[in-house]
Amino acid sequence: MNDLIIPIHSGLKEPIYEQIYRFMKAEIKRGGLPAGERVPSTRKLAGNLQISRSTVEMAYEQLLAEGYIVSQPYKGYFVAQVEELTQSDIPKDTKAEQNPVILETACLYDFSPRGIDLENFPYGVWRKITRNILQEDNKELFGNGHSQGDEELRLAICQYLHYARGVKATPDLMVVGAGNEYLLMLLAQLLGKSVVAVENPTYLQAARVLKSQGFTVKPVEQDSQGMSLLSLRGDEDIDIAYVMPSHQYPLGTVMPIKRRLELLSWAGEKEGRYIIEDDYDSEFRYKGKPIPALQGTDSGDKVIYMGTFSRSVAPAIRVSYMVLPDKLAKKYRSNIGFYSSTVSRIDQRILTEFITGGYFERHLNRMRTIYKTKHDCILEGLAKFPFEYKVHGENAGTHILIEFPVGIEYEQTLIAAARDAGVKVYGLSAYYYSGSPDRATILLGYAKMSEQSIKEGLALLKEVWGKVLQDIK
Repeated sequence: MNDLIIPIHSGLKEPIYEQIYRFMKAEIKRGGLPAGERVPSTRKLAGNLQISRSTVEMAYEQLLAEGYIVSQPYKGYFVAQVEELTQSDIPKDTKAEQNPVILETACLYDFSPRGIDLENFPYGVWRKITRNILQEDNKELFGNGHSQGDEELRLAICQYLHYARGVKATPDLMVVGAGNEYLLMLLAQLLGKSVVAVENPTYLQAARVLKSQGFTVKPVEQDSQGMSLLSLRGDEDIDIAYVMPSHQYPLGTVMPIKRRLELLSWAGEKEGRYIIEDDYDSEFRYKGKPIPALQGTDSGDKVIYMGTFSRSVAPAIRVSYMVLPDKLAKKYRSNIGFYSSTVSRIDQRILTEFITGGYFERHLNRMRTIYKTKHDCILEGLAKFPFEYKVHGENAGTHILIEFPVGIEYEQTLIAAARDAGVKVYGLSAYYYSGSPDRATILLGYAKMSEQSIKEGLALLKEVWGKVLQDIK
């Protein structure tokens, strides 16, 4: 694409990376940056704006975290194909020709469920590890590595997954890649054109990638325990089930052991059936013990386990991994093992040192405490709401859901009222592959917000939503 001109105001209190993030987000939402458009590399944009590359990377990290842009290995960054982030998100009476920066500046509080806390990233530790690695005479880091990822990194991840998630993994079963989207593309070549069931609602980006790779995607409704086995068994054509059993996104449902065993039983009934387990946000749980991964319960070698460091470390790390059943791992090596790894070997070494040096575990423990404080803050603020509502998904993750005793037709009314007050919230209906929930339900993410921002944003929601619900009555 052509150079992107972004107005930067050094005199503002708002950090420069925040100005870049807000401008690009606004351009994407109004259609100025259309879906599929390539955006400048961090190096190029930094040079054009005459700022540091790390500043641009921080802006891109947040855009990646919220799903406004996607990263494609060897190609760069592209505007995401996500309908709910486009013009339909702007009030009907808003003129398209209005300045998008003005529109976004009015959004003082963004309860994004995809954001993460970058203020508490261990930048000092990361710099130290990077400096030490680059100071060494590591010539091998500049050569071709193993197609599945460096063995040291795979071993470190396997050891972490074993004690933290109960995953049964060895380095030869693991493939490391630049993001879950890339790994799903590899899976498509291993599984062929299969029929895949996805939870409804779900993480739509995964569903879109699966569909783009030739899968037939069928949404399956959920009950209080997760994906409905009755619906799953009712369709004999389904070969693959894509689930998030430890913390379903966006509902926050935790699949109990009975449903997990039923799901494994379904997979074992037919040759070629597999379960893709996306272990989303499993690191952050606030009630009870951590939920073991479904893969650790699997005795039939039917689970493909997927995870990422984008939520637990930072989106820009772009390191994801999958643990394949033995049969698929052998097929990977014989059929597509010639692919080069899409993750820089330097980044792999940095992450290896981050894990084996104990820094990752300490970072997770610290972030659990920080997120728990924000989690408690948002629940305390909601407790002051004088109107009726129900909270869901509050036991884990970095967002909660608020269900209102009004029909789904009022969901956009609540979103618009919040937006007019300068608060950005997200409707559950936007996460449905088909259909919609019965009642108006709002997602409130709190990871990237400060406690003060959470309190101020909730105070505004209390006022405007109170008026909306009163008018509905």
